[in-house]
Amino acid sequence: MASTCEHVPYSSFLKLENSSARKNSDSDSSKSSSTYKSCERKPVQVENREENLPPADGGIHAWLFLLASTMLEALVWGYAFAFGIFQNYYSAHKPFKGSENIVVIGTCAMGLAYLIAPMAIVMMIMLPRLAPWVSTIGVCMVCLSLALSSFATNVTHLILSQGIGFGIGGCFAYTPSVLYMSEWFCRRKGLAFGIVWAGSGISGVLFPLVIEWLLGKYGIETTLRISAVALFILAAPFLYWHRPRLPPLETVNHDRLNFYFLGSRVYNIYQLGNTFQALGFFLPTLYLPTYAHSIGANEVLSSLTVTLFNLTSVLSSVLVGFLSDRYHVTIPILITTIGSALSILFLWGFATSIPALYVFCISYGLLAGGYSSTWSGVAQQIQRANPMADATVIFPFMEFGRGIGNVVSGPLSEALLRADTWQGHAHGAYGSGYGLLILCTGVTALLGGVSVVGRQFKWI
Repeated sequence: MASTCEHVPYSSFLKLENSSARKNSDSDSSKSSSTYKSCERKPVQVENREENLPPADGGIHAWLFLLASTMLEALVWGYAFAFGIFQNYYSAHKPFKGSENIVVIGTCAMGLAYLIAPMAIVMMIMLPRLAPWVSTIGVCMVCLSLALSSFATNVTHLILSQGIGFGIGGCFAYTPSVLYMSEWFCRRKGLAFGIVWAGSGISGVLFPLVIEWLLGKYGIETTLRISAVALFILAAPFLYWHRPRLPPLETVNHDRLNFYFLGSRVYNIYQLGNTFQALGFFLPTLYLPTYAHSIGANEVLSSLTVTLFNLTSVLSSVLVGFLSDRYHVTIPILITTIGSALSILFLWGFATSIPALYVFCISYGLLAGGYSSTWSGVAQQIQRANPMADATVIFPFMEFGRGIGNVVSGPLSEALLRADTWQGHAHGAYGSGYGLLILCTGVTALLGGVSVVGRQFKWI
């Protein structure tokens, strides 16, 4: 398996493929062939001359690609996760004050960035010559959308620009990381993805503070324009390194567009857990500041709840990715789901003071923040059950499931808050008006581990 990731001349690809085919009857060789497909794309046309490729799993080019992917992840998702700051501002200032659909802006921005990921990946596979330019197109769309939103005079304008435009552009900006990661990292793919996901945690700490300061000092129009320029300046130097390891194919490799895995039991069990986990994952970051304020925290102390979660989720993303490379993926899934469910139900459920709430924020970030870093291990298990499946096609469908959870969680949380009848009748945070919300968040976190049960019953 290691030999397929080394410094390989183009003329050796056919030999590697033929050797893999001869060993295909052996189960271990089948696993190696699956890994080969995700790490080295077989060219449709092999030139007579030899072209040397930069090494995978190390070397300056691989690390520069990882740095570029992490930076783009941080810029796109760090800004998207900071929408709560904009939501508070829009709700309190004209001409948007009193509008009913302000929450839709953030839902479109994050939801679309997840939901259209499969379409973006398919487009890049179908148009291999365009694929290296997609992240550049995405960054330009993000910056243009923010600039246009600064001229908005109603919420509909914001939904179209800061919501839909930002979501589509953000998806195009970061999805090439998914497409090309299998070319640059093979043995340490889980760790590599963990580092990339950690980027949004780091920016999730910094962006809310910066945006809050800009809004207070300059107002919404100037803040959005500064954001557009700043994001472009920060992203532009890294776009050159956000590129494939292998030269673009002359023709479309239709073998990669194999979707039969969508009907497999293994995929659907992992996806079910992934979607359940996403249903509750975003709720604490949305409501922790409000809950903190309700138990006596000022604005600074309230916003610190989200900062602590984002900060600790950085470590969680890297650690879970590391574990996914070394153990069966259900092991880190078990740790994250059981740990996060217990922290929600007990630490948040009975947190009636600011210090106790901070303990929950730290533990929740450490335990739940790295769940998406298991996707590399999940893709390996799906490929074992479906050898023709391509990891770069599996990943965006996991993002699609997370997007469904993200979109549904907003209306679900509002319904839970309206239906809560425990206020004043239950202990701790369960009697604060957030009881049903906390319970639902804990249950969905636990259901995120359905694949662990599936493995015990040999369903996967």
